[in-house]
Amino acid sequence: MEIEVPRDRNGEFEPVIIPKCQSRFDGFDDKIISMYARGMSTREIQGHLKEIYQIEVSPEFISSVTDSVMEDVRQWQNRPLDSVYPILYLDRSGSGC
Repeated sequence: MEIEVPRDRNGEFEPVIIPKCQSRFDGFDDKIISMYARGMSTREIQGHLKEIYQIEVSPEFISSVTDSVMEDVRQWQNRPLDSVYPILYLDRSGSGC
């Protein structure tokens, strides 16, 4: 999405939604990653963003956002596992308390 900032001869214009020198608003990438993590395809994410925010983004843009976290995902998937994972079950039925 191309953003056109109006000319301001005095340099006093301060954008509110998307600050200067940014190309998208804070949290936008997180929303895309969240939808991708829930199993939505890039086309489904594209349609959802158009429906909710009335903006059009390309599937390539969505892929670039999801690809940006893939190295972190790979590291998490290949992390060493603990030898023991404790599990605690709480049963309140029939205790008489």
